[in-house]
Amino acid sequence: MSRRMPLWIGLALLLLWVLLSYGVRYGLMESTQWLAACVDDPDRWQCQARSHLGLIIYLGAIGWSALGFAVLGFVLPGRVGKWLAGIGLAVGAPGLVLYSASLSVFAVIIAGLRLVRR
Repeated sequence: MSRRMPLWIGLALLLLWVLLSYGVRYGLMESTQWLAACVDDPDRWQCQARSHLGLIIYLGAIGWSALGFAVLGFVLPGRVGKWLAGIGLAVGAPGLVLYSASLSVFAVIIAGLRLVRR
């Protein structure tokens, strides 16, 4: 295995994660189909997931948790810092898609800076 293979695998997984986030945004959150279905039967699991995700977005939990992980990853040395920065990037990337871009953009930049640092 080449030295850059983990980098390519990580980038491919991050791209897949962002694409799944777009699927959640346009397939569940902004779909008029689910709006009508949730008015009729709000106890469906899709409606509950939509409701809870909306609450998480409203409270800003995605952006704040991504920023927390990224800052901790930036400050802590060694492998622990890289893992925390990776978690911050993994949480912050969907935050850019799911209406939490104001804090997630800082988290993604800080985590990215930590991941490219030696």
